[in-house]
Amino acid sequence: MQQVNTSIAPTSELTSHELSRIVDFLRKLRAPFDTHMPGATKDVFWNVVLELVDAHLRRRPIDKSGLVTLAGVPYSTGNRLITTMIADNLIRQVPRGGGLKTHFLEPTDVLQHSFVNYATHVKGHLAKTFGLRQGSEANEYYFGGSYFAAQIISPVRGDDISSKVLGDIRFLLNDDNYFSAMRNMWSDFRNDLGRKSSFQLLRLPDLYTSAHKAFAAAAPDHDVVALNMPWLGEFVEKGCLAPLDGLLTDAAINPLDFHPSVWGTGNWKGTQYGIPLYCTVEILAARSDLFEEKRLSYPTTFDETIRAARALHNPAKEFYGIAWNGQRGMPIANSFMFFLAACQKTIIEMPMHNHESLHARRFEKLKLQIDTTDSIDAIDYMRQLAEVSPPDIAEVDWERGLSYFMYGQVGLAYCWTMRAARFEHELSSKVARRVAYLPPPSRRLRKIAAPIGGFLMTIPANVQPARQRQIMNAIAWMVSPEAMKAHVKNGFPVAPRFSVCADPEALASSPIVSMVDQMARRNELVTWARPPIPEFNLIETILGTEIHDAVFGKKPPRQALRDAENRIHRELLHRG
Repeated sequence: MQQVNTSIAPTSELTSHELSRIVDFLRKLRAPFDTHMPGATKDVFWNVVLELVDAHLRRRPIDKSGLVTLAGVPYSTGNRLITTMIADNLIRQVPRGGGLKTHFLEPTDVLQHSFVNYATHVKGHLAKTFGLRQGSEANEYYFGGSYFAAQIISPVRGDDISSKVLGDIRFLLNDDNYFSAMRNMWSDFRNDLGRKSSFQLLRLPDLYTSAHKAFAAAAPDHDVVALNMPWLGEFVEKGCLAPLDGLLTDAAINPLDFHPSVWGTGNWKGTQYGIPLYCTVEILAARSDLFEEKRLSYPTTFDETIRAARALHNPAKEFYGIAWNGQRGMPIANSFMFFLAACQKTIIEMPMHNHESLHARRFEKLKLQIDTTDSIDAIDYMRQLAEVSPPDIAEVDWERGLSYFMYGQVGLAYCWTMRAARFEHELSSKVARRVAYLPPPSRRLRKIAAPIGGFLMTIPANVQPARQRQIMNAIAWMVSPEAMKAHVKNGFPVAPRFSVCADPEALASSPIVSMVDQMARRNELVTWARPPIPEFNLIETILGTEIHDAVFGKKPPRQALRDAENRIHRELLHRG
């Protein structure tokens, strides 16, 4: 397998947004000096480097004359410097193509690494100057333009949150790019209110296990626990979660500003137990340049997806048709449930529409519908996908599947919108501005069903009532329109609030935002693909082995489905 060059992604954890803003900050910092200081002249090297890096970050091709113009220096002076930098392996010439003899310019890896190291030092010094946290390192902060300018204002009303309370709040969260950004925003230039040590980020299976431990502790180890939406029923029925309705009466959270189906993911038996922090949607990403080159139509059905993947599949050149989550366990179980949703079916018998509140009595006599013709069709589709997937597809999880697409090794990929944001905003992405974001294909032109995922912010039941109110105020800040809009503008494309999705700047930030908004208007977003019943984790665990055996092993699909149902029933009987 060809190794992908990710060297531009620095160890300093700088994102392309941060780096772009640091470039802009440096440009504006230098300009008044050149203008107002007697005898000052423009620094040619400084200007050329800033404009070259900025053009590269924004994926804007730039030639020599364009770079000299942006640098604002005489052409002869700029030309001589650029020629020298090319000879010194700081600037790389890239042929325009199309038979033209001219070139575009881009920074070499040497210049990129040097500039990132410099930007990291700049960020660190600013953090120490304005952050006022002793002993902090640079990567404790996120250099966000709007945060740095203190333009995000907490919407909390009533009693203000003291810095002591904020500093004391402990979070147990999922380890993904959204929660990392939220942690950085919380810590960013906010007068010693929070440190990274307050945040524990764990991969999804470990989060589930640690959540159980946190809720079982005599004294709470965490004040806020992020729960995967399908886990809600289990943790509520076990008495782990504090009801939030009383806390919401005077909290700065307006439930009517949330999409009803998304707000309902935190509701159980008519009581709110979780606040949706973000929602993400399962979609299909496609390489628009390759589809245009091969004159392929974007797929809308299972069969069309297989045909397109076969047309793109070229294993001799280590390029593959499609990536999806085939790893044994949780990844392949979720893939199966999503493909089943594309058949307008789910794993249990239930009404096929979104619920603003799920009631446990509907599932007291759980009727599985796993051993069905629709499930056979889903497995058959997965087997066909495996034929045009990378050779290690049986071990591919969310992260590896995303990497295959982002680094230009597959033509199609099933992925969450929250993770797909990295295609446009990661420094190391090879596919930026060459991606079409598509609704998940259905079976035989049936109605589109795009599964909703995401996380709920919950408070452990054993937290003292007075502290619960303080914690709710902190959650209100994190899910505020101002904070969500900032995340959307910074590359996280789906927010569950109407006010954020209607904001013109938010809509313009990513093509994913408008695509999801259109699917929502057509009622194509569904929460029933992974019903949050108390038995969900048990069902997911068993499906994760049986479906894997049916797709990649020698087990007949019908036998695997029958065994899955029998194992689930036996385990439920064993648990009483």
